[in-house]
Amino acid sequence: MSAKLYVGGLSFSTTSEALRAHFAPFGTVVSSAIVTERDSSQSRGFGFVEMSSQTEAEAAIAALNQQPLDGKALTVNVAKSKLDRAPRM
Repeated sequence: MSAKLYVGGLSFSTTSEALRAHFAPFGTVVSSAIVTERDSSQSRGFGFVEMSSQTEAEAAIAALNQQPLDGKALTVNVAKSKLDRAPRM
């Protein structure tokens, strides 16, 4: 079963391909995506990586949380589902 990770603190210059390559040493990356502004397509500084197993996801979190990518320290943790997030007011 795959596991989706939240990746925060991304440089605005980081690409989805670079994000995928950064996580690949820890297992199979099913998908990687950088969240962008709707109007400008500018990175919002965070994204998501889906690893093929929970074990690989845990290894990536342990190795990459607070480690640099493109000059910025990443925040890596398990992504919360839309149902688990607090509602916006």
